[in-house]
This record gives sequence, structure tokens and C-alpha cells, in this order.
Amino acid sequence: MNKITNQPLIFEIKGNSLDDGPGIRTVVFFKGCPLSCVWCHNPESKRREMELSYDKKKCIMCDACAAVCPAKALDRGNPFFVDRDRCTLCLECIEICPSGALSTVGKPMTVKEIVREIEKDIPFFKNSGGGVTLSGGEPTLFMDFTADLTAELKRRSIAVLLETCGFFNYDAFIDRMYPNLAMIYFDIKIIDKDAHLKLCGQPNDAILDNFRKLHRRFLDGGIPVLPRVPLIPGLTDTDENCTAISRFLREQGALKIRLLQNNPLWFEKNEMLGRTPAAAEEMRKWIDRQRMEHIKSIFDGFEIV
Repeated sequence: MNKITNQPLIFEIKGNSLDDGPGIRTVVFFKGCPLSCVWCHNPESKRREMELSYDKKKCIMCDACAAVCPAKALDRGNPFFVDRDRCTLCLECIEICPSGALSTVGKPMTVKEIVREIEKDIPFFKNSGGGVTLSGGEPTLFMDFTADLTAELKRRSIAVLLETCGFFNYDAFIDRMYPNLAMIYFDIKIIDKDAHLKLCGQPNDAILDNFRKLHRRFLDGGIPVLPRVPLIPGLTDTDENCTAISRFLREQGALKIRLLQNNPLWFEKNEMLGRTPAAAEEMRKWIDRQRMEHIKSIFDGFEIV
């Protein structure tokens, strides 16, 4: 497993994104997160270590992979084909797979390698007012590495936006990362402490306190902080939770908010990694238009962006 302050794994660098900040952006996805939200839409980002992914839609059923697997971890009798308790990540199966159904999730990249990949998109940033978005997982989990990366991007006049769950050491963040950022998207998932611990795996005291401090800095002339609320049917989209979040944000003087609707199409990512989430039923649901309008009414007075 990678050390928290050492080189993280990157599981994707996605260019030409229009959904992760202003303008055209390149999104760098870090692998590893301090939370374990039961509805996570990026399940491949939760663990810090490399993982094996199996896409049954690409598989041509040749079973060449099973024939070369020294651990005998690949079998059609397994619920997700791959027995990950037996898999040693030797990667022999990937090398022989003719269809690309088997692949690794996460690879080590240096700051220089990431920047080199990003630099290809600089013309798009300049023409659209875009830049780089750091996502995950949780980029602040690797504070030293991410601080070096953001400093390199700032030296190249590339605007950096951070997407964060908010669970980090505030003083270290302000000292190392904050000076290099142009904007922060800050997720507020659940206000109730017990529910947050149960559904996200960690208490939310530090998260809410970090938002208070960062938003206060914004009001005093610091960089913009946009709160985002993931709406998961029956879990985070309840009237009780939305009302509590609305009250909390009003107390901080927030004027804008982003509501993130659940997308059931992301559920299959879990199956590719051999998982069945605890919130499988909720993750398969859409929020209908009437319910969405009601939720928006709870946040009446906010600019929903």
C-alpha cells in the first residue's frame, strides 16, 4: 500500500471535461479516499492500492486468462469471475487478454509525468477559461505530493480546482495546497453525525469545521468555495438532511450551491471491481422531476449552479 505522504496512484487523467469546473478542463483522478461512502460513484477510487477490473461486456469468453493465472483466481463459477482474495496482481491475465476485458485500475505517476500529460491541453484552457481539476478519491490524502503538483501547475499559470470531501488537516492544507488553488468544490453529504459515520465511515466534525473556515476565508477575499450536495435516494436526499444542510450553509453565508443527482449508470463500476455496495438498491434509482423540484425548494434563495 502507498504511504499517505508518498507517491499516490492515478487511475485516470481525463481531458476535455465540461462538468468539473469552468471552461474546458483536464481532470486528474487520485486513487484513495479517507471516506467510504456506501453510494460512491467512483468506487475505483476508494482504495489506495492497484486493483484488477473485469468488464464482462468486453469479454469474448476465450478463458485464456484463466489458463495462465498461477493463483487460479479466474473462474466462470465466481460471482464476478475474479476471486480477488486469491488474485496476487501478477497481471499475467492482462497481458494475454485479447479483448481488454481485464485491466488495472491505478498506476504510479510522478508530478513531472502528470504535468507532461496536462500540458497537451493548455491551448484548451487558454481559449475557454478552463484548467485542471483534481478529483478522486481524495487528492488531499496525499498532501505533499498534491502540493508539489499544484505548485508546478501554478508556475505554468494553469488554474487548479480541487474537488474534496473535506476530510483533511486544515493547517497543513492552508500551508501547502491552498496558495496554489483557484477554486474549491466542497462536498457536504450529511449533517447528522451518526448518519455520516454510518454511511461515510468517518465522523463529519472536521469536514463541517473545514468548510466553515474555508468559506470564511472566501468571504474575506480568499478563493471561491462551492458547496456540493450528492443526492442519493433515501439516504442524502431526505427532507431532514436537505433542510439541515440548507440551514448549515445559510449560517455560513453561502449563496451558491450545486446539487449532484444520483446516476444509476455508474453502479456497474462496482461489479467490474467485484463489489456489491451496501446501498445497491438506492444507487439504482433516479430522482424524478417532481422530487427534484421539491429538493430545490428546500434550498430556495441559493443560486443553484
